Amino acid sequence: MSATSDPLRVALALAAAGVPVLPLRQGKVPFGNCRSCKDGACGGRPNMKSAGACQCLAPCHAWAAATTDPHILTSPVWAPVWSEAVAVAYHPGGARLTVVDLDNAAAVAWAREMLPPTRTVPTTRGEHWIYRGAMQSANAVRPGLDIKSLTQYARWLGPGVGRMAVLPAVVRALVVKEDTTPARGGVASSLPARATWDRTVATGCRHTERYVRTGLERGLALVRARTESGAGSQAFGVARFLAAQHAGCPGPCGLAAIGEEIVTAAVSVGVPEAYARRAVANGLETAVERAA
Repeated sequence: MSATSDPLRVALALAAAGVPVLPLRQGKVPFGNCRSCKDGACGGRPNMKSAGACQCLAPCHAWAAATTDPHILTSPVWAPVWSEAVAVAYHPGGARLTVVDLDNAAAVAWAREMLPPTRTVPTTRGEHWIYRGAMQSANAVRPGLDIKSLTQYARWLGPGVGRMAVLPAVVRALVVKEDTTPARGGVASSLPARATWDRTVATGCRHTERYVRTGLERGLALVRARTESGAGSQAFGVARFLAAQHAGCPGPCGLAAIGEEIVTAAVSVGVPEAYARRAVANGLETAVERAA
């Protein structure tokens, strides 16, 4: 089952596999609401945050109309719509999936560097990366990158290639808004002095203390240099990179202590502590996932 030359046939096959589907008209957009539901007359689905109370049998309310019921898909109400449909969409969250929609070459390059590999589907301008697990949907979480899951639809472009991976923490973290603007007259927050990494907390590390401290200091300098914006993202990248260096160690390597130093550096330039901790934890976790 490759594309959508016969949208209804494709939709029925996807529905049989447990994937909620809906038709798309010219322009890759859903069909408009019926007369009874137009302009919110039915009570609607407020802000499209949930399926809502409306039980209209027509393909109304965009992603919320997606269904796996073959009787609805082939009903007299839907028949005229299929005759005009040019493509099929599916509701990723309804199938417990998340689509990372990469809209250009730069976004694809970023994903290949930062995200664990998973099933990919080529699109007109980029790729869809599909993970097992649902999450909040969000647009423009990065340049050229949207998250489509619980409250959005994705266009069906074929099954893709590759093994589908479990939704990683780094993708979930993309919907968290970062605030790295230092407070006037000082940083947004600060942390008390904490123990630093040394050999006593890394009895199973195969690297020399000089090697680890040199890499850590370079990473901390990168985080501290982000005084205007991006320190949280930089902290994620530093944590991910440093943790990956220890993938072959028997452990322990003191990664928790390394993480504390990165958090402290991020907080020193204005990143809220809660965000810094999430970014660093996600970076350490992503390195472990990619090494597994």
